[in-house]
Amino acid sequence: MNRAQRVAGPVALIAAALVAIIAALAFGGGSAPLGLSDPGAVTRWGLPITKLVVDLSSAGAIGALLLALFALSSKRAEYDKALDVASASAAVMTVASGLTTVLSFSDASFTPLAASQDFSNQFLQFVTQVALGQAWGITTLAAAATTVLCFAVRNQVALVFVTLLALGALVPIALQGHAAGTSGHNLAITALGLHIVGAAVWIGGLLTLVLIRNTLAGDRLPTVLSRYSSLAIICFVVVAFSGYLSAELRVGTWAALFTPYGVLVIGKAAVLIVLGLFGVLQRRWLIARLRTSASRGPFWALVTTELAFMGFASGIAAALARTATPVQQTPETTTPAEILTGQPLPPPETLHSLIFGANVDPVWLLVAAFGIFFYIAGVLRLRRRGDSWPLGRTVSWVAGMLVLAYITSGGIAVYVDYLFSAHMTMHMALMMVVPLLLVPGAPVTLAARAITKRSDDSRGGREWILLAVHSRIAGILANPFIAALLFVGSLWVFYYSPLFRWATENHLGHEWMTVHFLITGYLFVQSLIGIDPVPFRLAYPFRLVLLLGTMVVHAFFGLTIMTASGLFLADWFGAMGRTWGATPMNDQYVAGGIAWSIGELPTLVLAIVVALQWSRSDARETKRKDRASDRTGNADVAEYNAMLQRMAEKDASHR
Repeated sequence: MNRAQRVAGPVALIAAALVAIIAALAFGGGSAPLGLSDPGAVTRWGLPITKLVVDLSSAGAIGALLLALFALSSKRAEYDKALDVASASAAVMTVASGLTTVLSFSDASFTPLAASQDFSNQFLQFVTQVALGQAWGITTLAAAATTVLCFAVRNQVALVFVTLLALGALVPIALQGHAAGTSGHNLAITALGLHIVGAAVWIGGLLTLVLIRNTLAGDRLPTVLSRYSSLAIICFVVVAFSGYLSAELRVGTWAALFTPYGVLVIGKAAVLIVLGLFGVLQRRWLIARLRTSASRGPFWALVTTELAFMGFASGIAAALARTATPVQQTPETTTPAEILTGQPLPPPETLHSLIFGANVDPVWLLVAAFGIFFYIAGVLRLRRRGDSWPLGRTVSWVAGMLVLAYITSGGIAVYVDYLFSAHMTMHMALMMVVPLLLVPGAPVTLAARAITKRSDDSRGGREWILLAVHSRIAGILANPFIAALLFVGSLWVFYYSPLFRWATENHLGHEWMTVHFLITGYLFVQSLIGIDPVPFRLAYPFRLVLLLGTMVVHAFFGLTIMTASGLFLADWFGAMGRTWGATPMNDQYVAGGIAWSIGELPTLVLAIVVALQWSRSDARETKRKDRASDRTGNADVAEYNAMLQRMAEKDASHR
């Protein structure tokens, strides 16, 4: 491969992105002068362009890291080359983030760039005391740390944490732009975050493939390309879904599609559709051609064109962040609920609103959708090769994912910010109901049987899942006593510490709460009735004793909430200005009852399942002994009778 072919793709990406952002800024008015408060042309044009560079460089770093983790062999030169790409991209991101910080100060303070002491002093105050400056400062530091670590770290497990750091650098970015002040703040922030991450993996993975192409000789290119294509499909779904949610929040009506912002959204959607068609071509035609033909011309032509369209999409996206939206992005906050949550009070809680209401959390909707899709795909793969998989496991898993989707995005989620009882219902369902359905699905066993084993020293889904399950940390967490301690201990720590306030007032805290209680509940249920292998299991009598002990502590926790004399988070649940439903104290009493009742009913089901498994285990053991006895001609029975005879003769001789 010559140098021109290697640089054609990156050049097409950058050139298309610059053309798109300049045209979109001019069309949408994102670069228009602001009159007397104008920070200057350098800031108006430079800020969106430096943000675009941040987006593309972060994509290069994250895409290269994920490709190294999931598609490349750690024993080949391709792995080291990908990490070099990640480090170089993170270095560019560091510089671009620093420039963006300076230009963001100029833009926010309406101050033209100047090499003066006064400008420097105000900029220092901006970075240390203003949320916007602090956010970009964190992004810059995280990018710098990623740069260094990509040079220093080569171990794949350690590289997971480097990747998490690189992804963490995008969190402050997700808090910027239109999402920060929009109505539907939580949904906007989550959708933007998903959009940024999905686009980063999608663009960065393909860019990395181009840059490391000289290390992918022979059939190595189609193999790695096929693995990237699987990631790209997931990214396409995430980007399309999150983009639709963001557009719905900001455009509002069909008529608004004819505004400058709406036209740019249509243009970006059209580019996304074209990219989807490229993905179909790549998966159905290009990979097969690469496996059968030595010619790489079609590959370079397709990849270069695809990167150009990715550049168009990135440029339009960066310009959209500077374009006025049809929907007002800073709604007036006239009620206590709007001041606290950014949203008006929902209608009174009724059975109809609980069943049909919706407060979408795109993260968990996607988790549920992908969880169902990949599980069923695994089952179908087993059946195609003639292996069986119990239908009950599939039904249980799908039901658990549907309950997870409802709990996080359905009617309960509508009231979770306003009613302590709704918050407790979500919490108990995440800990007790969802795991009780997911654990019998045995997802680890299915993954181990259905996912193809890698043989090239790379790690795919199967390898990473088994590595995590068999790790020392997993062994500790899966211990029944540790799992029980986390299960009941986290209840008290969460509600009687600042974590409760953080999870209630901050959307990131809410997402953390969901992950934490889902995992702790899963670990506890897995230790009692799990089918997937674990390092240690208690005997069935001790499982029932452990379950009884946790049931007592759980009930005591519910009673403590019910009998509390003060209101939890009084300046939140007691300050909503709610005129319908129970009073805050009565609602807290109901929440305690929910912690007791909803917690105890699944516990009772768990006890019944443990008892049934115990009974079946005894039955299997009896059958095993009977078969062994039959194979030996009842030698064990004869030996037992002979022993009794000897004992009787011995007793007779002593008389």
